Amino acid sequence: MLKKFLPDEHVERILDITPEKLKHAGIKGVITDLDNTLVAWDVRDATPEVIQWFKLMRDNDIKVTIISNNEKERVSIFAEPLEAPFVYSAKKPLNHAFRQATKAMGLNKEEVVVVGDQILTDVLGGNIAGFHTILVVPIVQTDGKITRINRMIERRILRWMKRKGMMTWEDK
Repeated sequence: MLKKFLPDEHVERILDITPEKLKHAGIKGVITDLDNTLVAWDVRDATPEVIQWFKLMRDNDIKVTIISNNEKERVSIFAEPLEAPFVYSAKKPLNHAFRQATKAMGLNKEEVVVVGDQILTDVLGGNIAGFHTILVVPIVQTDGKITRINRMIERRILRWMKRKGMMTWEDK
């Protein structure tokens, strides 16, 4: 069961995910979390680097959909200027939003990767739904109230995976 919490890959930040790497792996779509994955949880708009990343993906025919447990207002304010489709109130780790995003992109789950900063929502949800998952380092070390609880649980899971030799990356 704990293997469902283990991501397939780990990167420092979303900007490390390139179209070349995705295409090489047969990936045509990205489902990404918003808070602490694309921008800090308390930042309203995309940074110039994130805007450029979305453009790079679009220019390389890689579809990107944002799924978030946040309410519509938060997600739409961020996603609409990027012309990015989104799913709000996603109830991750439940897999409905992952399936909805994949269907909207017109792709099979083998062609989609799930990216996020949380093991209990993004990685677990992506793994349960059968996607390739990539864990990113959270942009900031502060979180909202519920996420702080998740982080305490995540730290325990990560320590266990590290002791068992399941982690292939080093903490910073």
